[in-house]
Amino acid sequence: MFYTKSYLRNLSESERIGNRTFSQTLNESKSLTHFDIFLSHSYRDKEYIKGLFIELASMGYTVYVDWIIDPHLSRANVDKETVSLIRRRMQQSKSLIYATSENASVSKWMPWELGYMDGETHRCAILPITDYEKSTFNGQEFLSVYPYVTKESVSGLVKNNFSSNKILWINENANNYMTMEKWFK
Repeated sequence: MFYTKSYLRNLSESERIGNRTFSQTLNESKSLTHFDIFLSHSYRDKEYIKGLFIELASMGYTVYVDWIIDPHLSRANVDKETVSLIRRRMQQSKSLIYATSENASVSKWMPWELGYMDGETHRCAILPITDYEKSTFNGQEFLSVYPYVTKESVSGLVKNNFSSNKILWINENANNYMTMEKWFK
C-alpha cells in the first residue's frame, strides 16, 4: 500500500509519535549527526511531509527533513553555506527517500538531491504520496529507474526498540522486494 495524502495529513495534525510528542522527537532529532533517511520533498507538501516524518520516527527511523531539523535555513536566501549543509546532511544519511507528489515536478532541489545521493550511496528510493492506498506507481521519466516504497500493516512488530504495526518494503518491481532494514545493509 502507498502513503495517502489524507493519512499523512491526519498524522501531521495528530502531533504524536507513538507515546511521544512531535516536539520531543524534534528535540532529539536536532542533536543527531547521522540519519537513516534523508527525506527529499517539495516544501509545498509540508503537511504530508510532517506526517511522514512522524510515521517514520514512530517506526524507529532517524529522519532528516531540512525545515524540521535545520529550521534556520532560508529558502529565500540560498547560498554556498546552505548547499554545504544540505550536502553534509546527505553524507550523514544512509539513504534518500524521494517523496513524490504532483508538487515534486516543480522542485529544483529534489532532482539535485537525488542525483547527489545516488552518486554517493546508490541507496535511493521513491515514496509516492497518492490519493489512494492501492494505487499503482510507474514513476515518471528518470524516477522509474529507482525502487519504490510501500507499507504493510502487521501486528506485534518490534524493531529498533519501537513498537510499530507497519513495515516498509523497497520494491524493485511487483515480484522483487525487500524490507527497508535489509535494503540498508
